[in-house]
Amino acid sequence: MQIKFTETVLRDANQSLIATRMPFGEFEKILPALDNAGYYSLECWGGATFDSCLRYLNEDPWERLRKIKAVCKKTKLQMLLRGQNLLGYKHYPDDAVELFVQKSVENGIDVIRIFDALNDLRNVETATKAALKAGAEVQGTICYTISPIHNTESYIEVAKGWKKLGAQMLCIKDMAGIMSPKDAYDIVRVLKKAVDMPVVVHTHATTGLAFMTYLKAAEAGCDVIDTAISCFSGGTAQPATETLNYVLGEYGFETGLNKNLLREINAFFKPYRAKCLESGMLNPIVMGTDTDALDYQIPGGMLSNLVAQLTAQNKLDKLDEVLAEVPNVRKDLGYPPLVTPMSQMVGVQATSNVLYGRYKNISKEIKSYIKGEYGKAPGEISKELQKMILGDEEPIKGRYADLLEPIVEKTRKELGSKAQSDEDVLSYIAFPQLADKFFDEREAQRRKTVSYTIKAVD
Repeated sequence: MQIKFTETVLRDANQSLIATRMPFGEFEKILPALDNAGYYSLECWGGATFDSCLRYLNEDPWERLRKIKAVCKKTKLQMLLRGQNLLGYKHYPDDAVELFVQKSVENGIDVIRIFDALNDLRNVETATKAALKAGAEVQGTICYTISPIHNTESYIEVAKGWKKLGAQMLCIKDMAGIMSPKDAYDIVRVLKKAVDMPVVVHTHATTGLAFMTYLKAAEAGCDVIDTAISCFSGGTAQPATETLNYVLGEYGFETGLNKNLLREINAFFKPYRAKCLESGMLNPIVMGTDTDALDYQIPGGMLSNLVAQLTAQNKLDKLDEVLAEVPNVRKDLGYPPLVTPMSQMVGVQATSNVLYGRYKNISKEIKSYIKGEYGKAPGEISKELQKMILGDEEPIKGRYADLLEPIVEKTRKELGSKAQSDEDVLSYIAFPQLADKFFDEREAQRRKTVSYTIKAVD
C-alpha cells in the first residue's frame, strides 16, 4: 500500500497560523531539503500568498515562485486557485483567468488545485481548460461541509462533473477540520468507486479530528494527504507530517518520505516559529483544539483573520459571539461552504452583525453574492434578506463571468511601461492598489541602485 504527502508549510500552514506572513528569506535555505524529502508536492503558492507578498512582504509573488522553482526540481510545486476568482475575492473575465493560469505554469507550478466556493462547476471550467492546455495537473476540488443540503450524493455529482472537465485527481477539501473519520472513510470509498480517480484528502487539525480522519481516509484508499511539518502543524493548520508518516508506516503504508530530512526541515523552522510566537504573529488561540468548530465550521485561515480583525478593533472579547453568529449568517445565505471567499464574506458579515446589529450594515460582497455574481447558492437564500438587497429584481441565473468584458489588453494599455511583463499586468488585475504601490517602490529601488552604481563608478 502506498500513500503520498503534500507539504503545506509554505502555504496553508503558513496562512492558517501566521496569516501568510512568512517571507521568502525565512525558508530559502531549507528548499533543497524540502525538494529531496520525498513529498508528492510542495504547496507553496496561491491562496493568500499572492496578496500577502504584495501587501505585507514587499515581494513580487511571481519572482518568489521562480526562486522556489529554481531550487525545487524533483518535487512538484502546487498552488491553490479559486476558479473564476483566481486569488482574489471576485470573479474575473475569462481572458484574465486564462492568462493567469498560463503564467502560473510557465513560472513553475506543476499542480493546480482548483475550487469554487459554492461547488458551482461553471466557475471552474475556464481555469481547468487553461491548466490542462498549459500542461498542469488539475486537482478538481470538492469543498466539504456539513449542512442539511450537503451529502455523499451531492459530492458524487460534483466529482462526476470534475471528471467530465478532465481533472486528473479529486481533492476533498475539508477547510474547517470537521470531516469525521467515518465520513472520510465512506466518502473516499464511494468517490473512488463512482469516478475511479486518485483522491486527495485535505483537512485541518482545528477540531482534533484530523489524525483519525487521515488514518481512515488512508484505509479507504486515499492516494495523497496534506500535512504540515510538525512545528508548523496543529491548531488551525494541518496535522504533523512526521507523526502521520510514522503512524501510516506502522500500518504498512509506503510513504516515500525521508525521516532524516523531515527532522532537518522541522529543526530549521523551529527558530522561526519561536520568533513568530514572541512577536505575537503566531497567536496561541489558533494553536489550540476547538471542538466548537464542529458547530461553526470556521476554517483555519478564517479564524486567524477573525482574531486579527477583532484584535485590531479592540473587540477580541466578542469572538465567541461572532463565532455563534457565523452559522446563522450561513443559513441565511443558503449554506455556502466556508471557504475563501465565502468564509471571509460570512465572517465579516457575522462580525458586523454582532458589533452593529443584524444586517444593519451589509457588505458589498454579500450583496453581490445574493445578486448571483458568485454563482448558484447551494440552498435557499433567506427571502427577507434577498428582498432587503434586491427588492423585486431577479438574481443572475447564468454564469456571471459571461457578463464581464475582457480586461487584459485594456490593463496593458493602462499600465504602459509601468508593467514590465504580463505577470505585472496580472498582479495589477488581481490587486490594483497593492500592485501599483509595489511597482512604485520597485522603480524607486531601481533608481536608487542605479544612482549608487553611478556614484561607485565616479
